[in-house]
Amino acid sequence: MQTVIADDITGAAEIAGIAFSKGMRVKLQIIGPKRPPLKPTPIPSRREGGLATTSAETNQTPLPSGGDGGGLQVIATDTRSMSAQEAYDETLRICRHLSPLSGGLGGLLYKKTDSALRGNVVSELRALMEATGARRAVWVPANPSRGRVIRAGVYYIGEKPISETDFSFDPEFPARTSSVRERFPDAAANGILIPDAETTDDLRRILRQYDDGHTLFAGAADFYEVRHALQPTPIPSRREEPTPIPSRREGRLVCSCACSSQTPLPSGGDGGGFQVGGGFLGLLLLCGSTQSRPPAIGIPISEMPRAVYDGDAPASDWLEAIRSQQAGHHSDSLILTIPHRHRTGKAAAVHLRSVMAEVVGGLIGRQCPDQLIIEGGATAYAVLTALGWTDFELTRQIAPGVVQMRAACGTLVTLKPGSYAWGGLFNTD
Repeated sequence: MQTVIADDITGAAEIAGIAFSKGMRVKLQIIGPKRPPLKPTPIPSRREGGLATTSAETNQTPLPSGGDGGGLQVIATDTRSMSAQEAYDETLRICRHLSPLSGGLGGLLYKKTDSALRGNVVSELRALMEATGARRAVWVPANPSRGRVIRAGVYYIGEKPISETDFSFDPEFPARTSSVRERFPDAAANGILIPDAETTDDLRRILRQYDDGHTLFAGAADFYEVRHALQPTPIPSRREEPTPIPSRREGRLVCSCACSSQTPLPSGGDGGGFQVGGGFLGLLLLCGSTQSRPPAIGIPISEMPRAVYDGDAPASDWLEAIRSQQAGHHSDSLILTIPHRHRTGKAAAVHLRSVMAEVVGGLIGRQCPDQLIIEGGATAYAVLTALGWTDFELTRQIAPGVVQMRAACGTLVTLKPGSYAWGGLFNTD
């Protein structure tokens, strides 16, 4: 079985989507340190006309054993949101329980990292090299298919140095320099190579140059796809079944937006959805990234109040404002967004995703929504782990990085990195 370890859930979902689109059997699991779920009560799930329950009471997801047979297991950690030392320790903890790594690099291992240079990359690669016995690591964060390249040691996004883009405002990993060497001054001393890469052919050349059985490969989605294409090991196929596209009619939300679902969406009442005020919500969209811009799709928007954003008011104030906004409103969907950008730093980032997780927990209560769409990896991890949702089955890749998957409780979860486009997700008929 192939293994990919990603430092956030949207990165994990992006790789899972690539593999799924190629016919692979894919499992995605969230792994993280102990944390209490938002709700200690079971979360109902719709199953063939009835309700089943899945417990949200465990404080820590069991570590995977590596599975048997072929396919791909994608492990989403939260190491991007940790300190460098915490990320190193957590990566080692996970590696020691993965059977595909027990023989070094015999089974295909890939370390997925952010294509905008965020994260504790050097610390995690050091841990993986120690766990696998790799002599060196080749890290290629470039994504040429998205205009993200490394040229003469400088990282560009759409021909603009990364330090001149919105990533300079990132709360945890602001791009204050575009030089990869300056951004990661300890990489070379730890046996980590970061070659230039401007095209897909460059990625293939890098792989052929360094693929000696003793090298750990890491980077963005394009490099994984090249690595996968050149891997000679036969990969078991997974037949993709067509799934109906849900649609809401008769005055309710029409969401024929490539939102594949294996079960019809309920029409309201006590058949499903989650309640806000006096109405049921079937779709909740969270814009939780500093790169987020709420899509103009005719769904009511609730912005995080300035006082809550600044930490001067509790998350419950926003929750009450949402309930007041929804009182008497006939829409069954809602967008939550963060319109402010003046705070930076780790404490601010943790605060924002914690607020979003608390508000979502208050909205969902004890019922699973039909659909939950989350933009931004750190927000997605905070929300899903707080709800106790850790195991997912891939159902569809909408666009590169935009992936849909079914949670154990039955909710269709769509994930998207904050800096990626929505693809065809919101196309309506």
